[in-house]
Amino acid sequence: MVFGSQLAGLAIVSVIILVRGDGPPAGSDWAFYAAASGAAGAVGLAAFYRGLAIGAMGVVAPISAIAAVVPVVVGVASGERPGALQFAGIAIAITGVALTSLEAPEEGASARLAAGVPLALAAALGFGLFFVFMDRASDADVGWALFANRCTGVSLLLLAVLVVRPGRPDRRSVGLVALVGVLDTSANGMFAIASTKGLVSLVAVLGSLYPVVVIALARFVLQERLRRIQLVGAALALTGVALISAG
Repeated sequence: MVFGSQLAGLAIVSVIILVRGDGPPAGSDWAFYAAASGAAGAVGLAAFYRGLAIGAMGVVAPISAIAAVVPVVVGVASGERPGALQFAGIAIAITGVALTSLEAPEEGASARLAAGVPLALAAALGFGLFFVFMDRASDADVGWALFANRCTGVSLLLLAVLVVRPGRPDRRSVGLVALVGVLDTSANGMFAIASTKGLVSLVAVLGSLYPVVVIALARFVLQERLRRIQLVGAALALTGVALISAG
């Protein structure tokens, strides 16, 4: 599914590049960062989808939202100094992740991580690095940055498909997979454009609020139910993300 959706996204971006008719920007830095964003995004997306498949969507989605912490950490490493609200947001988000991650222990057993939590954390790291790298690549040209991003992601996922050899998707799901690819590419494109207009930390945080939609769909469409403490944790994680943005 991931490979198919990324392939559909590559097709859309390729058409846009051809219609524009503009050549790639000068220099190679943008291509390096675009390729890095493609690798990070592909790993993050694969981990995210796999996490959703084996765990509760209401658990995996809010944990993956702490991707917003990554640009802040990168900013600190490069000399930026986050405000008090951002530090508070990080602490609250981490607390929320901890509460969301724990399953209720069975009688006589200790608490354990909920299914999909390690994959959700891997997705958060992949998405966070995607934010950082795509921001830098987009400064040169958004269209070409997305094209290089998708080429890298598709190449890596094709290699994974050849190694793992998963089963072929059902014909009825082909259209849905293509739609996922179009929506994913559109979201990435809007993020890339927004990152050239404002602070990447703010844009990344606002983009990381997608779990609100995922949790709502899981509850009302799939009738997914979480323990009260997990709901509190999910709310804290998203609150922390919002505070990082406000800081």
